[in-house]
Amino acid sequence: MKILCISDTTDTLIYSSVAPDLYRDVDFVISAGDLPLRYYDYIQTMIRKDVWYVYGNHNLEEFNRMMRGGRTPYGRVVPDAHTLPSFGGQLVDGKCIYDKDHDLIIMGLGGSMLYNYGESQYTERQMQHRINKIIPRLLYNKKRYGRAVDILITHAPPLGMGDGEDLCHKGFECFLQFMEKYRPKYLLHGHVHLDDINAPRISEYCDTKVINIYKNYILEDETLGKSYGN
Repeated sequence: MKILCISDTTDTLIYSSVAPDLYRDVDFVISAGDLPLRYYDYIQTMIRKDVWYVYGNHNLEEFNRMMRGGRTPYGRVVPDAHTLPSFGGQLVDGKCIYDKDHDLIIMGLGGSMLYNYGESQYTERQMQHRINKIIPRLLYNKKRYGRAVDILITHAPPLGMGDGEDLCHKGFECFLQFMEKYRPKYLLHGHVHLDDINAPRISEYCDTKVINIYKNYILEDETLGKSYGN
């Protein structure tokens, strides 16, 4: 399986005329957030591949409509919520989905650590609560498919695994606990920019390979899909 992974900044290579040929053999696209929804629409149009994404802490257009069905945390309907344009891509933020076409279980937990009370920001406790709401699905997956989740898409990294020292870029400890318990094969995140092309992207925790997919990363794994199971 070959997956185009993107996050945080658009890539001129994807916008180039060679993109359809360059990425014709990828199975689908994963985004860890902080990208415009129009970017996903463009990718699906030009490359003709499905895009699975979570929100970051920037580029939050349509966040209320997509995450809360047009309602604010206080129950007020966002004006013109039902007339907002729809863009390409499948939102998996706060969800766990079985992709039967690729025999993959994909889960998403977007957002960053709470630092200025903006949208798509969470305390450690709030992020753990988001995980708790998905646990029944994870248990069902384990019974039905033999594993809880294959790929966890986050925006922020796990605590102490390539995260930053400032509160905004601090990782979540509950992601470490999640990997210990549910053993996804991959945790794909963004948020921490890798301006040095030689900076390390990949680390491991328990049975999970943690990859910073900043900008553009190709994930190839022949064991994913029909032949993969725990």
